[in-house]
Amino acid sequence: MVGLAGYRHVRLGPLAVRVRPRAVSVGLGLLLLLLATAAFALARGSLVLPTREVIAVLLGQDAPKAVLHIVADVRLPRVLLALLAGGMLGLAGATMQSLTRNGLADPGLIGVKEGASIGVLAVLFFAPDVDPAWRPLAGLAGGLVTALIVCALARDLSGLRFVLLGIGMSWLLSAGLLVFLTTADVNDVETALVWLAGSLHGAAWPTLPGAALWEGVGLVVLAATARGADASLLGRGAAIGLGVRPGMLDTVRLAVAVLMTAAAVSAVGSLGFVGLMAPHAARLLLGGGQAGLLAGSALVGALMVLAADTLGRLAFAPLQIPAGIVMAVCGVPVFLFMLWLRRDRL
Repeated sequence: MVGLAGYRHVRLGPLAVRVRPRAVSVGLGLLLLLLATAAFALARGSLVLPTREVIAVLLGQDAPKAVLHIVADVRLPRVLLALLAGGMLGLAGATMQSLTRNGLADPGLIGVKEGASIGVLAVLFFAPDVDPAWRPLAGLAGGLVTALIVCALARDLSGLRFVLLGIGMSWLLSAGLLVFLTTADVNDVETALVWLAGSLHGAAWPTLPGAALWEGVGLVVLAATARGADASLLGRGAAIGLGVRPGMLDTVRLAVAVLMTAAAVSAVGSLGFVGLMAPHAARLLLGGGQAGLLAGSALVGALMVLAADTLGRLAFAPLQIPAGIVMAVCGVPVFLFMLWLRRDRL
């Protein structure tokens, strides 16, 4: 039976949940679109592969060695990393917009992307012989330290001071990145510029477990705190009256957003607009509270990054354009349109 606001009560044994059939239908549609895009990305490239051979590799069945190498070693890790990075940025963007009550906030609002980038570049430039597995950890450390500095200076996670300090820190670290690039060896700079542009060209299996771990942890924590976040949006007084501790809630959700952003940047470089646009698309398509927003943002973010990487890989083949550049070209018009929609509130 459909209740108020289109909700339906579903009982699974001792558990009872409220779901909106329309949101579930749209979410399943997004999931199917995501799977179709992933299948297309696996089959298309400099060598077009038959769908049946791609499916055979995915199912562990016999396939020609060349097809096995292309799918299992080259395209599949790239597709999976695009899904993970996009999902993390979508989740982080939805969380940051909820925390700041600002629809124009994105995961890079407080300089986390720049801090993570500096951490990775420091390892790349000053310790090139270190195992590449340490680069994501350096990126996480850089992003986390940046967030801690901004939080310590702002002393409030939802006010205008927090946003302004974050923007200032972001610009400061951007200047630090330029110092790195202008003083480094030209060969290292070329590698760094491709990575900073948001390229998945170097995607490999060793990168995936760390990204999957951080997205899994973030998804669980954000889902567990979704109801508290809904209450927090009603105002601090109302949230406390409903048993929510806003300070603790904001700290936990910010920490998760920072870690997922730093993990995504460490894996694929700086991808703009995903964390900004994915939550807006999720609100438009699914609506509802924080739970629906998080699920929709993760799906839309993953779809955006995968589509951008596939387009950049195929549009001018054999030349590969980094996904970050494709995202910027497509994202700027959408961002300007969003600013126009909110012109009376800015």
